[in-house]
Amino acid sequence: MSRPPVAPVLATRLAAPQPGWTVQADAVVVGSGIAGLTAALELRTRVPRVLLVTKDTLASGSTVWAQGGIAAALDPSDSPAAHLQDTLDAGAGLCDPRAVEVLVTEGPARVRELVARGAVFDTAPDGRISLTREGGHHADRIAHAGGDATGAEISRALVAQIEAVRDDPGIEVIEHALVLDVLTGPPGPDGRPGPACGVTLHVIGEGQRDGVGAALGRAVVLATGGIGQVFRSSTNPAQATGDGIAAALRAGAVLGDVEFVQFHPTVLWLGSGVKGQLTLVSEAVRGEGALLLDTDGVRFMPDVHPMAELAPRDVVAHAIVRRMAETGSDHVWLDTRHLGAEFLRKRFPTIHERLSASGIDMATELIPVAPAQHYHSGGIVADLVGRTSITGLYAVGEVACTGVHGANRLASNSLLEGLVFATRAARHIASRVADGSLPQLTPVPRPGPEALVAAASRARVQRIASDGPGVLRSGDGLRGALAALDRVPTDAHDRHDDGRRLAAPQVAEWETTNIHQVATALTLAALTREESRGGHVRTDFPVPVDSWRERLDLSLDPAGHLTTRRAPLG
Repeated sequence: MSRPPVAPVLATRLAAPQPGWTVQADAVVVGSGIAGLTAALELRTRVPRVLLVTKDTLASGSTVWAQGGIAAALDPSDSPAAHLQDTLDAGAGLCDPRAVEVLVTEGPARVRELVARGAVFDTAPDGRISLTREGGHHADRIAHAGGDATGAEISRALVAQIEAVRDDPGIEVIEHALVLDVLTGPPGPDGRPGPACGVTLHVIGEGQRDGVGAALGRAVVLATGGIGQVFRSSTNPAQATGDGIAAALRAGAVLGDVEFVQFHPTVLWLGSGVKGQLTLVSEAVRGEGALLLDTDGVRFMPDVHPMAELAPRDVVAHAIVRRMAETGSDHVWLDTRHLGAEFLRKRFPTIHERLSASGIDMATELIPVAPAQHYHSGGIVADLVGRTSITGLYAVGEVACTGVHGANRLASNSLLEGLVFATRAARHIASRVADGSLPQLTPVPRPGPEALVAAASRARVQRIASDGPGVLRSGDGLRGALAALDRVPTDAHDRHDDGRRLAAPQVAEWETTNIHQVATALTLAALTREESRGGHVRTDFPVPVDSWRERLDLSLDPAGHLTTRRAPLG
């Protein structure tokens, strides 16, 4: 076994001006995807005042980009038990069965509530919701909308619900606001982090307040989405810079399963120089019969897994990467030509349009695809009602580690997780506000240095993350990545000789600092887990190890040392 890596040191707060204004609510919800919008809507009817903060506009959350659909056992021939088994299988032995049971048993009711809130799903001739199949599922249980625009429809319906009550004095929405840090109260006598009591946030010019302010609350709900911009290429929107995970880590919260990153197998490949958010070719396309071919025209997935193209995503992504290496290519082909032009236009209108914009007719041409970062299975450790290790701090959606996904997310379980656990978190917060067990505390300064990484370093950090904890990992590559991340200049340690900051505290620098801290945590976790399982593949430890059927937790000690600890599931 390798020698344990030296614990990196990270700052416990961002370098930022002192808050110039304050707003107070019973609950502060950060994020406007399915999890954040659901939490805010549930809380609005249960507590006196809710503040909803979003980094861009209300309709800009990551949910908008979800193509495939939302998984739930809605068909009479299906069952929560079957959905549970498929989820456990995909999670490769690291799911928390209790969390999965909550997901699959409460999921159908939550989807029906979503319909009651105005979401319009595609329907069959008999009027029932149309259901399709995706990788890892043994039944048709994927509800979709607009063919391949499910996330956009769900977001539209939930945003409309928020807009309908926007003038209600019990709710306030602040758009264009980047959350900087979680505010905490006095630490406990054992030195454990104090309770969460709000957030600091910077409101960009279009927002309702300018500059940095403090949003105080009895509870804080982080629903900030994923970490896509940690990597050079991702299907995530530009705002997915790991802000919630980094803020929680700095506040002292425990992270878990951070090493498990899902790389979507079929992302449109347009050359190595393409950056930013890439076009996803949904797994639902393979669910309808599309085939994967290598650059020699050979179909290869039947030799890899019994479910062939519908194998779990990690299996397909890793098979593609290996096939690319064998053929000396930088992509493979997705073949949809046999599905027919009319069917493709009707079933996948969004994908058809985006491919056409890139000069590709999916009815007559092969589609060049390659894996890219898509989803983060880990995050802030949260229990069955969204509570984190910090009193008053809740995490829901992709930013959370509930134990539902384990080592690899089952397709279309992410929207369902956000829906189910946001509802549970909101109801738990409401009960604690009602019984007085979540008092409003006064924030106290946290010890330790401030963090600031110049925005000019972002491409460097993304390259390190892509080459180190990328699709295929090795001990040497991860150790090199950890050392390279440690050499990235940070304001806490590497100011100019005359004491000047490396850069001014502003949005690009704060985001880059979050990217750097998340990349460091991800790399340390990937180096520590010496096995291959689900979305974590080590070429030097190529098989699963029974003793690693545990969750790997990470947290900062009071001095800022990033430490790891093995924890039992559940």
